[in-house]
Amino acid sequence: MKKKVKEYVEFDIKVLKQQEAHRLVTRKYKSLLGRIERAEKERDAVKQIREVSTFKISPKTKNGTSEATAVVVASDWHYEERVKSVEVNGLNEFNLVVAKKRIEQFFVATNRMLEVYQKDTKIPHLVLALLGDFINNDIHEEMAETNQLTPIEAVIEVQKLIASGIEFLLDHYNGMITIPCHSGNHARTTQKSRNATEAGHSLEYFMYHSLAKHFKSKNRVRFVISPSYHSYVSVYDYVIRFHHGHNIRYLGGIGGLFVPTFKAISQWNKGNRADLDVFGHFHSMRDGGNFICNGSLVGFNAYALSIKAEYEQPKQVFFLIDKKRGKTVTTPICFDI
Repeated sequence: MKKKVKEYVEFDIKVLKQQEAHRLVTRKYKSLLGRIERAEKERDAVKQIREVSTFKISPKTKNGTSEATAVVVASDWHYEERVKSVEVNGLNEFNLVVAKKRIEQFFVATNRMLEVYQKDTKIPHLVLALLGDFINNDIHEEMAETNQLTPIEAVIEVQKLIASGIEFLLDHYNGMITIPCHSGNHARTTQKSRNATEAGHSLEYFMYHSLAKHFKSKNRVRFVISPSYHSYVSVYDYVIRFHHGHNIRYLGGIGGLFVPTFKAISQWNKGNRADLDVFGHFHSMRDGGNFICNGSLVGFNAYALSIKAEYEQPKQVFFLIDKKRGKTVTTPICFDI
């Protein structure tokens, strides 16, 4: 009896081993089948890649209905400021000669961009936003030492250059030109910034009225000179709020300029809502979706270096407001000097 039990056990063990071997063979077989299937798919994919198929893309034909308004922003020129190359480790140099050349390039580049984009769409209207800090002024002792002109001399020169630029655009561009104007915080005649009476103490505010008087006979030019911190320009159904930017309180921190700007816009929209805020002041070109911050003409200087500001080449901003799509193209105007 014991012998039969032992034989049964050995038989069962043999059967179990055979079953395990069978399962192993089955797993290997399935694995091989999977590999073969993947290999066939890869082979078919390679075959399709080699046999390239195409479809025809037809270019869009002009139907005469595409239209946009161009916006170019001029701000933070700090015309009479002197920046020596040795003061900023060779990153920038700025003086009266460089300033004049960059300003000329600004207007030439604006016209060139109008020519380029008008190849695909009608641009019957240009908004030339003058948003302040065109002069450096002597509001701080160091500025009185480094400036190359007195404040009045600087304003006279800037006024001449802006007027010449507008004349250039009138000669080369056939559309209307709207010019919203705002004072910056540098051109003030007071030691500290004012709120309610800021415009009344601004050399730039006086300059804007002089420019408006100079161009009053030009029916294609319209100045919008607001005594308020904000001005609103409606482009189609799209509302743009212009200002210099110095009432946005940016004190550094994670998120950079975006967080305080979003907060400010949220509060301002509770009064008069705008689709887009456009400002300067921070010397950093940024497109934040519902805001555009302009760069500067003066570029990187010793003050920027001292506060550990992010380096940025001198630039101004140009963008389009499409009649149907709103803000589309945003591009910098850069300078080769």
